[in-house]
This record gives sequence, C-alpha cells and structure tokens, in this order.
Amino acid sequence: MNNKPPINNKRDVMKYAGLASQMLAYIGGAVFIGFQIDKWLHTKPVFICILPLVVLTAVFYKIFKETGKKSKE
Repeated sequence: MNNKPPINNKRDVMKYAGLASQMLAYIGGAVFIGFQIDKWLHTKPVFICILPLVVLTAVFYKIFKETGKKSKE
C-alpha cells in the first residue's frame, strides 16, 4: 500500500537540514547586505531585491550539485 521507503539514515536528514540552514543564512545575509548597500547608495529597493535573487540562484545551484552527487557507498 505505502511504497515509500522509510527514512532510516540520520546522516541524510542532517545533510539536508544543514543545507536548509545554510540557505536561510545566505539569504538573510544577502538581504542585510542589500539593505546596507541601498542605504549607502540611496537606492532603496534595488539591491535589497536583486542581491537575494542572485544569492538564491547560487544556493539552488549548490543544492542541486550537492544532492545530485552519486554516493560512493
């Protein structure tokens, strides 16, 4: 009935939790840095919108690269 395999590998769970926390930290840092640049250049919503999108693209690339690796085990 239920064809899903059970999650029995805590290492995978910790790996994905670590990737999620890194993503949150990178996006938060990008928003903060974008806010500071906008304040410095007096261009309010420009960098606060663009910088997190650039960082989000890079983080998604990193996540796809990390999760797409074939395990040697």
